[in-house]
Amino acid sequence: MTTNTNTTQDDNGKLPEHTARLAWAQHAPEVYKAMVRLDAAARKGVDPVLLELVKIRASQLNHCAYCLDMHTKDALAAGESVDRIIQLSAWEESRHFYTAKEVAALELTEAITVLTDGFVPDEVFEKAAKEFTEPELAQLIAAINVINAWNRFAVSCRMVPGHYTPGQFKNG
Repeated sequence: MTTNTNTTQDDNGKLPEHTARLAWAQHAPEVYKAMVRLDAAARKGVDPVLLELVKIRASQLNHCAYCLDMHTKDALAAGESVDRIIQLSAWEESRHFYTAKEVAALELTEAITVLTDGFVPDEVFEKAAKEFTEPELAQLIAAINVINAWNRFAVSCRMVPGHYTPGQFKNG
């Protein structure tokens, strides 16, 4: 498939949707099924609202519009506030919107997602280790890595945002 670079606006003045490059889940169904199982396993024991905050932040960093569409809708459906979702892109300046545990999770999300230094800094890991038990931390690290993998599939294939219904892909 090719991308739509048409700049003709519709009746509402909006540009048309792009076309997805590839329906990767259709062409690699075993990989997709394995990712769904991995996602379900990584999510176990992680607070659903915290999980959505982490998924939104990683998706912002990875510029994944498809996952942003999905996880902002899921966060709202899980009871998250619009204000906290809006502030995520600038959470460091609006820490007062979040708990210490959430801030530790967001810092860890950024460190794992953006590996520009080649590692997760000790102070970031230690801060998270103070807020989470070892099993919780292991699950959080797994969940952060899984959303990064989903982001990379979606961005690579230019999956189209805007059509997700909250809870549409929830498993397990």
